Formats: sequence, structure tokens, C-alpha cells
Amino acid sequence: MRKRTLPVDGTEAPETGNSAASLTRGLEILRAFTAGDSTLGNQDLIERTGLPKATVSRLTATLVSLGYLHYDSQLGRYSIGPATVSLGYSALSSNAVIHIAKPLMQDLADRSGVAVALGTRDGLEMVYLANCRSLSPVSLRLNVGSRLPIWRTAMGLAYLAEMRAEIRDAVVKQLIEDTPDQETRIRTAVADALEGYKARGFVGTYGAWYSYINAVGVAFRPTDGSPLVAITCGGIVDIIPKDVCIKTVGPDLVRMVETMRNRLAGRPDPIPGAAAEGTAPIR
Repeated sequence: MRKRTLPVDGTEAPETGNSAASLTRGLEILRAFTAGDSTLGNQDLIERTGLPKATVSRLTATLVSLGYLHYDSQLGRYSIGPATVSLGYSALSSNAVIHIAKPLMQDLADRSGVAVALGTRDGLEMVYLANCRSLSPVSLRLNVGSRLPIWRTAMGLAYLAEMRAEIRDAVVKQLIEDTPDQETRIRTAVADALEGYKARGFVGTYGAWYSYINAVGVAFRPTDGSPLVAITCGGIVDIIPKDVCIKTVGPDLVRMVETMRNRLAGRPDPIPGAAAEGTAPIR
């Protein structure tokens, strides 16, 4: 179960006044909801945020009154309210990176027969901001808002590989503190990711998250000041075995990100017409 995590520098969030503390804790409650949660009860929120019962009760009442949470009196449980949905929709719909990425992601998904997703870091997890699927009946069924572990996924490891070293070290330290029994595996996964990213321009994970899933990931640092994101292409091993990931899907993903970079900067595509017409199907 996901719990509160410290900021990237390892310090507690500042609480210079009651208003700031209430805002910080209220946001922690909203962050407790994941894409797989239709409702959460008070006890769920207490466990996920680490906040006292009285604080959770007070803040949920305020969030309900403002429309950020909805309370079902019959079930005694909360769900995300319309104000939160509107806020999230506004952020995603106005994001230039997502706007540029979506058609390119869909093209790659259609050609590869698997799923392509864009996400960023939230604490010690990656969260989906956009995703595209092929028409294949066998595809990853993750959606916007879905959360993934950082060190066991191509998306998370690609994100780490692109981070500045001092920030990456702080995040790795937090990951180890969160699961100290996995320290060796975490350090090995990150080291392998850095080596692969430097050598090939992408990170690959083969059965690291689930044994039947392979994926490749590339990070993208927008030049317009938007936050760092990572893009991944993944699916079941029968559709994209490891050799296809390395020889075809990974390089295609690198080219897609280069196209994104050029389009965001207003430059022509690296290969004229390639993004519109696509390349040969990945099989």
C-alpha cells in the first residue's frame, strides 16, 4: 500500500503556518487515490497518508465542501470529486508535450501491437499522464493515473537515467529506505539502466516487473520548461520479445522522442514524412 514519501531532497515539506500545513496535508489525501481506487474509507486514507484520524476527518470534510472529494453517506467512503477531475483535465489538456506526443505514441502503438505510455515521477512511483494502445486484444490495460514502481519498470528507470546525478542519488536513497531488503536489486537495476541508456539511448526491462512483460523506455526533457517525463513501449513477451525490444522497438522509441523534441522546438522532423507515414510494422 502506497505511503507518504519525502520530497526529493529528503526533507519534510515546510509547514511555516497552519494554512500551509493544511494545504500540504489536504494534497496528501488527494494523492492517496490511485487509478485503481473507486472509493477509499477513512482508515484507507489514514494508512496511506500517515496522518492522524482527527486530521483526516477534518480535511476530508473540507475537501468535500469544496468539491474535491465526494462522500457517499451510505458506504461511508470517499471518491474523487468534480473539482479535482476538472483540475486534472485542465492540466493534461493544456500540456504541450502530451499534445505533441499523443499522435506519435498512437502511431508507435499501432505499429508495434503493444502499448505506449508517457509518465512522470510522483514520490517513489511513476504515474501515467497519457497512454495509447494498439487494436490488439492482448495489451496492457493501464490508464491515465495508473502508478508503477520506479526501479522495476522501463519508465521509471529511464526517468532515473535522465535525472541529474545528485537528485537521482537522493531518489535511490529514498527507494532503499522504503524497501531496505531490496537494496542490492535496486542498485543493480539503476546501474544497468544507466549503462544501457548511455550505450543505446534507451532502457530495457525484461520480465523485471511482471515475468510476462517486456518494455523499453526513454526519458524526455522538454526545452519549454515542462517537467521531465519518460515514455515507454511495452507488452507481453510473445509480442515483443527481448531481441525485438533491443533491435526495433527501442530505436523506434528513440526516434519518436527526437521527433517530439524537434516539433516542440518548431523544427522539421528528423526524417521528413517519417512520423506521418510510419515505418514498417514491428514484428
